[in-house]
Amino acid sequence: MALGIISTCGGAKGSTLPNHAIRTANLSHSSSFMPSGNVGALQFRLKVKNSVFRYQIFPLFMKEKGSLTPRTLVFAAQKESDESESGSSQSCIEDQMHMAPEYNDGSRDPDVEVASITLSEADLSQSAVQLGNQGNLLDKLKAVHLHILAMEQWNASRIKLCHRNYMASATNLIHYLALKCLDVEQLKEDLSSVGLLNLETINPCVIANLTAGIQMLENLKSYPLNIKDNACGEISNKKSLDKQKKGEFIIDTMRKKASSNMKILLGPLADERTAHIMVTVGQEVTENETLITDILKSGATIIRINCAHGNPSIWSEIIRRVRRSSQMLEKPCRILMDLAGPKLRTGNMKAGPCVIKISPKKNACGDIMLPAQVWLCHKGANPPAGHISPDAILSIDGQKFLNKLQLGDTVRFRDARGKKRTLKICNRFPVFAGTAFMAECNRTAYVQSGTGLYIKGQKHKSSVGEVVDVPAVEQFVRLRVGDLLIISLDSSIKQDELTQPTVDAYRVTCPSSVLFDSVKPGEPIAFDDGKIWGVIQGTSASEIIVSITHASPRGTKLGAEKSINIPESNIRFEGLTTKDLMDLEFVAAHADMVGISFIRDVRDIVVLRAELEKRKLHNLGIVLKIETSSGFDKLPLLLLEAMKSPNPLGVMIARGDLAVECGWERLGDIQEEILSICSAAHVPVIWATQVLESLVKSGVPTRAELTDVANGRRASCIMLNKGKHIVDAVSTLDIILQGKSTKMKAELKPLVLSSHLF
Repeated sequence: MALGIISTCGGAKGSTLPNHAIRTANLSHSSSFMPSGNVGALQFRLKVKNSVFRYQIFPLFMKEKGSLTPRTLVFAAQKESDESESGSSQSCIEDQMHMAPEYNDGSRDPDVEVASITLSEADLSQSAVQLGNQGNLLDKLKAVHLHILAMEQWNASRIKLCHRNYMASATNLIHYLALKCLDVEQLKEDLSSVGLLNLETINPCVIANLTAGIQMLENLKSYPLNIKDNACGEISNKKSLDKQKKGEFIIDTMRKKASSNMKILLGPLADERTAHIMVTVGQEVTENETLITDILKSGATIIRINCAHGNPSIWSEIIRRVRRSSQMLEKPCRILMDLAGPKLRTGNMKAGPCVIKISPKKNACGDIMLPAQVWLCHKGANPPAGHISPDAILSIDGQKFLNKLQLGDTVRFRDARGKKRTLKICNRFPVFAGTAFMAECNRTAYVQSGTGLYIKGQKHKSSVGEVVDVPAVEQFVRLRVGDLLIISLDSSIKQDELTQPTVDAYRVTCPSSVLFDSVKPGEPIAFDDGKIWGVIQGTSASEIIVSITHASPRGTKLGAEKSINIPESNIRFEGLTTKDLMDLEFVAAHADMVGISFIRDVRDIVVLRAELEKRKLHNLGIVLKIETSSGFDKLPLLLLEAMKSPNPLGVMIARGDLAVECGWERLGDIQEEILSICSAAHVPVIWATQVLESLVKSGVPTRAELTDVANGRRASCIMLNKGKHIVDAVSTLDIILQGKSTKMKAELKPLVLSSHLF
């Protein structure tokens, strides 16, 4: 594709361009920029990533001076060889979505100033011919500069709709997208060869870097950029020049804008840290008095609560503990609450038996290597401290029984199968309002609620303790490749139908009718963040039959509240669900930021802005969670729509659902593109999903996880999910983010040559 410049003057003679060769994104919006009469065409060639059109239409300059009205247009002409493709393809303008103007009356915005050109048509033509020299690096860079400013003109009305806080950032985003639609690979190589400019790193301040590059090339040619003598010097329209004079597009100013946006949303960074640490928590922190304090001490600065789990009572207690610990430690901590959004999940399953299995560790021959560690505490006591890791926790009804226990005592009981088992008391721990004990069990036992405990040698009733509050066993189905799975809308299916095959098929439920209305036979379907994959074999109004195509060789568990993804289905969700609107009231009163899940379209942002405006929530931070293919494809439009509000704005790369929706092999490129787009828009990014997951769950990180964290330092915030070793994970991440590892320098020792070598 090539850019062409058409210079026209009223009554000027020249070759006429056929009407059918001109194509615009919307001709009704470009009437004031279309040439009338004869057209003289002069071209310089700059490739654009599009195979159907040779040119694009951009309004650039227009000035009326007496009878002479020079106009310069870059036009789009369809290739004759591609006529068959024209019905299904669009110009680069339309492909980028942000390239079409939005005028209501078909005329250009009167407030958008257009740079003046005082040169004659001959001078302008001579300049255009000069730009046609592809071997001239300066001319190529000026052509790119021209194209980018044309895009700013083209999107003037869209930029004007943004809140004043985001005006400069929205403009820079348009500049970045304009650069991205050009094929500048050769230009990158040329600039790199002279060590002048890296087009891959200019995202935060596109136009300022290009202008600086042009000025340096001009200086190398030993003459300054002279607007009067060089028509190419007028590549900046008057408004852009005024902005640069005011400092709006200076590199340092743009960088400060990005830093300011990050601080407003996430808070200032402490010490030498390069990014914030966010930790997802749930009900477990309400059961441990010190967990929140330990997390904040380790370096977390943001706590995330997922509204898909828990209820306002639990959320209130979590927030109370966060605020208290933050104040006590004098460490600022902000709270993000994610709205559940229209996510598809498996339905609830009937609760299993309230029984817990206690198993000692055995070797390959079945010999006991280590006895099972059992924590005994009174009902309502906090879990053990983080450095204590029991295999099982038993809550005892009443403190009297525990008060009589002594180190070395043996506790007798019969398990759920009637087997006689014993516990040997080996350690004592002080806990809030009482005492807890660690006991050892040398044989496998199944303990259920109501199990009686007896101190060996004591026959009195007062020495009896009763086990209470044993959690129900999580129910699931185990799926293997080739299995059939029936997803039903009916939530009244009996438990035996859910856990055992019925007519050679397992069953789960899904409470959302949207799933059953949207899928078709032959489409892929994924469960539990892609751990299980299948193909839809048949559908009805209340059932979907799935053939499992990917699972663990030993079978993969699928339980309640697990994600369901239909990456190739055109599912139509409402932007904010009824539950989201109810939860938004709580979030507005208690949190600093709200996360918007499963953003798919600009309409979702429009609805959100309306709800925030209705509640006068102008200071509540907004985090757009990008976790769908549609959300990624429309990210620039989503940002521009969100920038119409003054609310602090951020983006979360939710890599779990995003990988399933877009494909595992594309995830690396997708997250890089999201980082680039948000860098251009000066929007802070949260790097999320499976960060240090092995460390969080098992206490030992993988090499790949550490590399992932190092790569994630380019984001403004890195998020960890909850797990057994979350405190250690936060501490490790904090050390990495403080930049200590990046300051290590290799020690260069002098090379000492032995005399025998000579």
